[in-house]
This record gives sequence, structure tokens and C-alpha cells, in this order.
Amino acid sequence: MDLRLAGKTAVVTGAGKGIGLATATALAAEGVRVFAAARTPAPPSDPLITPVPVDLVDTSGAGALAEVAGEVDILVNNLGGVVPAGMAATGFLDLSDEAWRETYELNLFATVRVTRALLPGLLRKRGVVVNVSSIGARAAFQPIDYGTAKAALNNLTKALAEEFGASGLRALTVSPGPTRTRNWSDPDGYAGRLAARAGVPLEEFLASVPAAMSITTGRLTEPEETAALITFLASPLSGNLTGADYLADGGVIKTV
Repeated sequence: MDLRLAGKTAVVTGAGKGIGLATATALAAEGVRVFAAARTPAPPSDPLITPVPVDLVDTSGAGALAEVAGEVDILVNNLGGVVPAGMAATGFLDLSDEAWRETYELNLFATVRVTRALLPGLLRKRGVVVNVSSIGARAAFQPIDYGTAKAALNNLTKALAEEFGASGLRALTVSPGPTRTRNWSDPDGYAGRLAARAGVPLEEFLASVPAAMSITTGRLTEPEETAALITFLASPLSGNLTGADYLADGGVIKTV
């Protein structure tokens, strides 16, 4: 299927690994020039991918990225994750003010700054913003700081769609569930810490996740599957889709 993306330009944040890297690769495969922003960018797998080393939690990072990328058609705000304090926490009372600040800087405020920096060009190009959220925005999963930050991100996305829709901007969220990224497969990641806390090997813990989280498909999502959804939503083929949240969770969320 031709997604009619060839010749467009995109920024993907958090593109050094996982869903961000898979999304940069998928967009480039459709002929999109991609600026792949990360603190530690991955070596480019396609000549259309330009790595941009930048720390977007730093308040100067968004401006630096915008200066390199210029005007873009597509912005994928994938930057996010559970901060170390959230990984170590067992609940609400374990989270300090600093942990809350770190979580919101990484999962919300960095996206606010990048979107604000690139929005004038996106409006001129009648572009699209896809924000990568989480099923934690819809349900009371731990850690609570991460879920509430992602819920705020969903609200931000809807607000952008409403305020700028008449100017041609589309804004959407994609909400992954458990995905086979380093966060789940690395012993030092979130799942690794949960496994250590439970006193079981990581592979054994991961094998139990589909049943424990009631994943309908019985497995974790692959990053490339979520990247394919993001790429479609960024394309003209989904041109009348905006303000919506798309689950990529294998059926974890059961509510209508």
C-alpha cells in the first residue's frame, strides 16, 4: 500500500531505540526524510534518517532540534518512559516531589516544548502530530506518576486537535501496552526491576505478563507493529482522523 508519504519530512523524538527507532525506520521506508532525535541516536539504517543528538529534557533542546529540522510535515513525540524513581517505587507514597517533576519533564513538558517549537511549520504544511502515550493513561497501573503524565499528554493532544484543526493540523495519540522494548527486555529496565522484586528470572517474569495483564493476543507487542500504526496515522490515507487515541496493547484495555 502506498501511504503517499514520499517527500515529506518528519521529526521523531526518543528515536534511539524501541518504538521511536522503529517509527523512524518505517517512515524512511515510505520515503520520508526523518530527523531522529535522541540523547544517544542510533546509527542511521537508511540514508533518509538524520540522527540528531539532543537532550529534550533540557529546556534548550527543543529549540536546537527545531533549528536543525526546520519545517516538518510530521512530528512524532515518542520521548518518554518510567524514571528510575518510578521503577523503584512500590506505590504513591514512595514518589517524591523530584520524582514527579522528572516524570513530567520527560513525559509531558519535553513534548510541549518540541511541539511549540515546531508548530508554526506544521501549521504552514497542514501537518500531523502523533504523540505516543500509554495504556497507563486509561487505567490505574503503576507507577502512578507515569500514568498521570500520559493522561495529561492525551488531553494535550485532544486540545491541539481542537484548537488547530481549522488550520489543517491533525493531532492523535497512540497508546501502547507492554511492548518488547528494552524497558521490558533489559534486566535494568522496568520489567527487570519488577522481576527482581518478585525474585524470579526476567524471562520467567515476561512469560507471565500476558496472563497477568490479560493480554488478549497472549503476547507482547513488537515495536514495529506500533510503528506501522503511527506511520499510517501520519499519512494522508488517515487524513480525516484527529483528536483520537489508538490502542496498541494486544487487547489489555477491555472497556468500550
